[in-house]
Amino acid sequence: MNATPTLITPADAARLGTPSDTVWLDVRSPMEYREVHLAGSRLVPLDAMQGRTLASELAGKKVVIICRSGNRAKQAAATLAAAGHGDLAILDGGVLAWQAAGLPVNRGQAGLSLERQVRIAAGVLVLSGVVLGTWVHPAFYGLSGFVGAGLIFAGVTDWCGMGLLLARAPWNQCGTPPAGTTCQVR
Repeated sequence: MNATPTLITPADAARLGTPSDTVWLDVRSPMEYREVHLAGSRLVPLDAMQGRTLASELAGKKVVIICRSGNRAKQAAATLAAAGHGDLAILDGGVLAWQAAGLPVNRGQAGLSLERQVRIAAGVLVLSGVVLGTWVHPAFYGLSGFVGAGLIFAGVTDWCGMGLLLARAPWNQCGTPPAGTTCQVR
């Protein structure tokens, strides 16, 4: 058992195959998973992850954690490690690196990425704060300042509260999955 999660390259991960003792755990949002995912991966969104329950369910299995670029996978690995699961690997570079390596993925319905949704929401809130501050009351400028401070915090800490909220939005949840996929939150 590894005490610290290891980084595994897409090429090395592809050589692992999908043995019965390895679980490919995708921690992105259901919408991101529906758009593109690795065959055989299991969706457990980071914001819905219950560390102890999942760690006991996966006991004795190697877990390769997947996200878009690697950041959420590190958070999920920390959660599972804190819950006692030790055999963890993180797909270095996430799904983006997997695709860049020319490895196969399952594609479904495309949507707006969570990152784009955060940029749109932040822009709307900043613009609203400026417009309302100009035409209604100067106190609304505080909304723009709050969003700006949140973006700085997200950039420094690599933790985005707005992204976590948007991931829970109804349009980012999985409806009826396309045939042949396993789009379920467990």
